[in-house]
Amino acid sequence: MSVAGIRGILFDKDGTLIDYDATWRPLNREAALFAAAGDPELALRLLEAGGADPHTGVVRADSLFAAGATPEIAAAFIAAGSPYGLDLLVPEIDRIFRTATTAPIRPTVADPAGLFRRLRGRGLTLGVASSDGEVAIRATLAMFGLLDLVDFIAGYDSGHGHKPNPGMVYGFCDATGLPPGAVLMVGDNRHDMAMGRAAGCGLCVGVLSGTGSVETLAGLADLCLPDIGGLEDLLDEAQRA
Repeated sequence: MSVAGIRGILFDKDGTLIDYDATWRPLNREAALFAAAGDPELALRLLEAGGADPHTGVVRADSLFAAGATPEIAAAFIAAGSPYGLDLLVPEIDRIFRTATTAPIRPTVADPAGLFRRLRGRGLTLGVASSDGEVAIRATLAMFGLLDLVDFIAGYDSGHGHKPNPGMVYGFCDATGLPPGAVLMVGDNRHDMAMGRAAGCGLCVGVLSGTGSVETLAGLADLCLPDIGGLEDLLDEAQRA
């Protein structure tokens, strides 16, 4: 593990940049109820299929709700009994998930734009890679003043494939000219860390601000931080070493 050669940071979105529970619990329920055609009992089974406790809404680390792309969630809903097909479910679930950008969203740190400006001031190139759709990612970043501070954005529908495959990292590298070894991947789930590992990222950092834990991230993350605010201390330590 070496921080010294890092020249770019690729961020996950949900649970890494924004508060997962506050944003996604109600939307997961809405998506499940839609996929269940309004049947409340079936909706509970669909929530379980997506990885959420049907009563509390708490999402398991590395489950489909935590790390999966919309087509994967839709396929799980169908397997669990949804009467709809992928051609209807995928765009409708995406529509529901996009409403997150019109509701109050809490970031995981107090001033994400300030953090991104300081990271860019260190000469770092920044990007965002999420299992959400690209339109929703851009809208979320705009809400926090981050859109003009990143050089690359990828969602499940951006043409780089899905996590945990390495395509989003490779897309970031192609767009910025950085080799994978100069990229720090940061995220809250094993899918993020596995993507970074598969691509050959120089450092994979887990954050505990989302659905993941030290235990679930073990073996793939080089280290874990409470949230992305700890990146500055990590970089400072590398400079002092």
